[in-house]
Amino acid sequence: MAEITYREALNQALSEEISRDPNVVLMGEEVGQFKGSYKVSEGLLEKFGPEKIVDTPISEAAFSGLAVGAAMMGMRPVVEFMFWSFCYVAFDQIFNNAASVRFMSGGLIHVPIVFRGPANGGTNVGATHSHTPENFAANTPGLKVICPSTPADAKGMMKAAIRDNDPVCVMENTILYNLKGEVPDDDDFVIPLGKARLACEGSDLSIIAHGRSVQVALQVAETLHDKHNISVEVLDLRSIRPLDLEAILQTVRKTNRVLLVEENKPFCGVDAQIAYLIQEHAFDHLDAPVKRVSAIDVPQAYSKVLENFQIPNHDRVLAKAMELL
Repeated sequence: MAEITYREALNQALSEEISRDPNVVLMGEEVGQFKGSYKVSEGLLEKFGPEKIVDTPISEAAFSGLAVGAAMMGMRPVVEFMFWSFCYVAFDQIFNNAASVRFMSGGLIHVPIVFRGPANGGTNVGATHSHTPENFAANTPGLKVICPSTPADAKGMMKAAIRDNDPVCVMENTILYNLKGEVPDDDDFVIPLGKARLACEGSDLSIIAHGRSVQVALQVAETLHDKHNISVEVLDLRSIRPLDLEAILQTVRKTNRVLLVEENKPFCGVDAQIAYLIQEHAFDHLDAPVKRVSAIDVPQAYSKVLENFQIPNHDRVLAKAMELL
């Protein structure tokens, strides 16, 4: 075990998988000479060379399409988006083609590809660079969607994503890149997709979150424990699709009160689906209505003060938790 950052954990995962499998390549804008926009690929060009670490033109549609074709022919490309906001110009390649090929070929053609990069607000880069499109991706059959919240999950789930035979969308968070945590050194450390993680055990309230919202939920859990002697359970979804429904229902049955936290916009967000599943499968276990805290339903603000309020923060989540209790 070693304490490293989320960024270093991703770098380790990429390095180990490129070393393990000759079919794995990393491609995207500035992943090579510039070491990635957020330095996730630092040192990889020097280690593996330009045939494995491929700097592409500034055209997400072009290099995403190239990667899909390469995956269909047996390669395992990892595509970096500078921001997941830019996936929209490659919508056809990801959401139409990559997601559909295995189904339409009757299982004869796999598309083992990873699309990864930051998908979050909170960095004051404006509405066109701050999307959290995990709900778009999860709405598309054929795509898998994961949102690691710790360095260990970043490494273990990235390795699982690269080894998966289906397209996997890895939604990272720029604010988490410097987060430190214990990560196994093992080259075969893999976290299966579709398994939630109990980040904190409790008995009075369940907070279910994913991505950076897990860190916010843990801060709120600490506040409620220290100031109000309230025991909060925090469930980290980790994987949006496949979704660990049993883990969700288990925590609902345990605490009987649920608060859902996400950076998605509320309309058709991930938590809207989770709220439906809870009322469908565990309605009789609820002692209060399910509550949600999401990003405020307007395009992302550029202003730091406005954006810090717009996405779920400690005070907004705490206030909603107190309503439930």
